[in-house]
Amino acid sequence: MDHGSLAASIGRRLASLTYECLLLIAVLAVAWLLPHALLGMVWQRQAPAGVVWLHFLIVPGVYFTWLHRHGGQTLAMQTWKLKLVDARTGGRVSLGQAWLRYALAWTSLLGCGLGFCWALVDRDRQFLHDRLAGTRVVSAFPPTRSSPPPAAGTSRWA
Repeated sequence: MDHGSLAASIGRRLASLTYECLLLIAVLAVAWLLPHALLGMVWQRQAPAGVVWLHFLIVPGVYFTWLHRHGGQTLAMQTWKLKLVDARTGGRVSLGQAWLRYALAWTSLLGCGLGFCWALVDRDRQFLHDRLAGTRVVSAFPPTRSSPPPAAGTSRWA
C-alpha cells in the first residue's frame, strides 16, 4: 500500500528524535534511576551490573512499545505531528513490530547513525529500523474541513 503522500519528512523525524531523547531522560530518571538510587540509599545495596543494564534497556522499550501500540505516538511525535503505523496496512503496529523496531533502533543509534543515514538512499526515505520492522512514520496532521471523511471501514492513514 502506498503511503507516499503521508510520509513525514526526514527533518521532522530527526527533530522529533532529538526531542524524544530529552523526554527519555525524564522517563529514565523516574523509572530507572529512582529505584536504583533508593536501593542504594535505603538498603545500601547495588544491583548487579547485568540487572542495571537490563533495566536500562527494558524501561525505554516498555515506554516506546506501549505508546506506539496505543495511539502510535509518543509525546515528541505528538508535538511534531507524527505517527507510527504498519507500513503495509497503515493501521496500528503489532506488538512484535513495536519491539522489533525498538531493538533495531538501538542498532541504528549505536552503528554511528548508519540506520538513520539509510533514509538518504531508501526509496521511501524511511529509517532502516522502520524498513526492517515493517513500520512507517507518517504525518499526523488532523484532516482539514475540505478533506472528505474516510470511507466506512478504512483507516485515515491508508
